[in-house]
This record gives sequence, C-alpha cells and structure tokens, in this order.
Amino acid sequence: MHSKATLGLKVAAMCGLLFLHLPILLIFVYAFTTEDKSYQWPPPGLTLQWFGVTWNRPDVWEALGLSLRVAAISTVIAMVLGTLCAAAVARFRFFGRETISLLVILPIALPGIITGISLRSAFNIADIPFSFWTIVLGHATFCIVVVYNNAVARFRRTSSSLVEASMDLGATYFQTLRFVIMPNIATALLAGGMLAFALSFDEVIVTTFTAGQQQTLPIWMLEELVRPRQRPVTNVVALLVVLVTFVPILAAYYLTRGTETVAGQGK
Repeated sequence: MHSKATLGLKVAAMCGLLFLHLPILLIFVYAFTTEDKSYQWPPPGLTLQWFGVTWNRPDVWEALGLSLRVAAISTVIAMVLGTLCAAAVARFRFFGRETISLLVILPIALPGIITGISLRSAFNIADIPFSFWTIVLGHATFCIVVVYNNAVARFRRTSSSLVEASMDLGATYFQTLRFVIMPNIATALLAGGMLAFALSFDEVIVTTFTAGQQQTLPIWMLEELVRPRQRPVTNVVALLVVLVTFVPILAAYYLTRGTETVAGQGK
C-alpha cells in the first residue's frame, strides 16, 4: 500500500513538472524551426539562422540593454533600502514595527496592475515624465521586498550577542559591521539581490504603466507576439530571457542552501 502511494506521488509530481516546463521546452524547439510564420508540430526543419537574425536586430539589443540597466540599478536600490529596513525591523523594537513590516512587503503582495496604476497616477500627479528612472522606481518597489525578506530572516537568526561582544572587545561600529554583521548576512543579501535582478529583468505589468514609449525586453516580446515580424526571433529572445533569469535564481538557491544555522544562533 505504501509503495503504491509513493508511486502515485511520483507520477503526480512528474505530471506537475511536465505541465510547468513542457511549454518552455516547446519555445526552445521553436527557436530552431525553419518556419517563420506559423507554429507546426513537429517543426518542418531545424536551423540556427534565427540566432544570427536576432544578433543583427538593433531593436533587440536596445531592449536588452534597457532591461539590464533597469534591473541592475533597481537591484542596487533594493539592496540598500531593503537591508536598512530589515536591520531596523529585526534589531529594534518601536511602535508600529509590524505595520512598517507589512507596508514594506505590500507591493509584492498586491496584484502588479494595482502597483502599476498607483505608480502611474503618482507620476502624473507629481508631473514626472515617464523615463528610464520611472521604470527603475517601479521595479525597485517590489525588488526591495525580495531583499528585505531575505535580510530580515537572516538578521533574526543572527544572535545580537555577537554585536554586543564585538563592541565590548573595543571594535568600532564599522569594524563590527565589516567583520561580524556582513559575514553573517552576506549570502542572504547576495541571494536577495540575484532574485531581485531576475524579477526586474522579466517584469511586464509594472513596466507597462511606467515605461512610456520605452521598451524593455519583455515589453518588446509582448509587442512582437501581437504584431510579429519574425516569430522565431521572439522564441530566441525568450530562450535568452530564460537563461538570464535562471542563472541568478539557481545561484541564489545554492547560496542560501544549508544556511539555516548562522553564527551565534540560539545563544
């Protein structure tokens, strides 16, 4: 009976994985198809020509460059503000602490369209023209949450007695920060930053409301799906997006794996 239940769970898990990942594998296959106007299965032939076509498309490079710049700057902002918020919430007790914690994570809990409409309304009221920086601010709102969640969890597992011992031994605040606090939270910050970068790179909804006439790579893909010129080019770009986002997510997983115990925990 037990073996049958185990087999059933394995089959269910396999079906779930196929449901999630089979469409992605199909996109990879269609990036190599010789047909440029419709999707046929099986593909009539395989070719590498669309990678060369994509390489020579300046609109793809412009969109990719914009997405990388936005993701990089949004991640830096998120790491600074998210870490400071996490340190304040985890290390200090003050009135309204839980409310502040809720407000910090609210942007990622709300539907993206709500966040996008709110930001667009705020920019219009403040008479701020849509530009590169409005996209960055929009992405930073939810990137901060990712860094905050990683950092606050690590702060709470790191014993405050380590900081007190460092101060008692004559270390300055910056020495304590460098030699005690940062080694304990570094992997959490790096993992949070990588996840924030991946989220920013493939964000669509918030970008739609804050970009104006600019096109990040996901927005470019959406436009190409609506009015396609060369369908396989979109699939090649989708393959690139999967690889760019998969690498930081995988790295974040390995960085945080096995870090349940940190220095001074439980003491």
